[in-house]
Order: sequence, then structure tokens, then C-alpha cells
Amino acid sequence: MQEDYLISIRGKQNVNGERGEVEITTMGSYVKKGNSRYIVYKEYDTENHNAAHTSVLKIDGDSKVTLIRGGEQSTRLILESGKRHVCPYDTGYGCMMIGIFTNKVKSKLDDLGGSLEINYTLDINSNLSSLNEVFITVKEAKNKDVKTSIQGDQ
Repeated sequence: MQEDYLISIRGKQNVNGERGEVEITTMGSYVKKGNSRYIVYKEYDTENHNAAHTSVLKIDGDSKVTLIRGGEQSTRLILESGKRHVCPYDTGYGCMMIGIFTNKVKSKLDDLGGSLEINYTLDINSNLSSLNEVFITVKEAKNKDVKTSIQGDQ
């Protein structure tokens, strides 16, 4: 797949009143297959810039997003509006099961790109862990020399 789309991801997290925000801008792919849209991009380790893993966001309509992350910390998270899913999450030190309740999936994606907003909570052992918001924009890249950047506090 050609990486000819600019993908911007901004995530906000609230853990016990502590707020954090992370922003990633990278090149990736954006395709439609059947009734689903796919956003594919690589995330690079902040400590080892040569280590990357591929992330795939599969968007099904206006209410369901599946995050599939490959590599050493493979994960498959299902975010479906109004539903709670229990999913395995690999931390790099071991795998644990987490609960994800998705409050909102708002897709404004079309054939040229667009935006996606997801609001959800995470729980571990049925105890609330964090409140989360993710904002994603996808647009065709005009300049192929765009550099990957990671910003934020965690």
C-alpha cells in the first residue's frame, strides 16, 4: 500500500483526574474495501526510532471501529458505540484483558478522507481506569516530504 495520506491522531486521556494528551502525525494509507474503510499507519517507538509497528483502524459504518496493532505488542480493540467489549491488550510485559465501553463513534469519512471521533472508557477488572477521546483526521498528502512527529505527555 502506498503511504500517500497524512494521518493526524490526537488522544486525550483522564486517569483519576490526571489529564494527558498525545498527538501523532504520520504518513499512511487510506482505502475502502467493501463497506469498510481502513486507515493504516506505522507508529515508531520514542526510544528506538527504528522500531515500528503497524496499526490498522477498520471503520465499519458510523458506529464501529476496530484497532488492530501488529508487532511485539499486538492488540485488537473493538470500539462499538453503546457497547462494552472485553479485549486482550499486550503491554509488552504481558497480556491483560481490558473492558472498553464506547460512548460515541462519529465518522465523517468519505472517499477523500475526513475525520473520526471516538469517546470511550477503559476498565481493568471492571474498575474504571480511564476516560478517553481520540480525534483522527485523514487527508491526501500534498507534500511527500512530511516528517513523522510525536508530541505530548503521558
